[in-house]
Amino acid sequence: MYDVYILQSKTSHRYYAGSTQDLANRFDEHNRGESRSTRSGIPWVVVQVEHFETRAEAMAQEKRIKSRGIARYLAGVGKQPG
Repeated sequence: MYDVYILQSKTSHRYYAGSTQDLANRFDEHNRGESRSTRSGIPWVVVQVEHFETRAEAMAQEKRIKSRGIARYLAGVGKQPG
């Protein structure tokens, strides 16, 4: 099982989208500063998670979210950005 997740920084209110097989571990890595792209936004909270059977499906969805823009994507699925 693969997860596509969207995080929001509690300090900068930025969004980050990613995919992983182990969401709990990956979330902890983001909040420990182990990911260069999210280090400056600590702490992060999970605002959206989608589950997929294959890595290819998860990566395709992650790409769709990032190409559309994360805030725009969240507005489209009924989540209030911000």
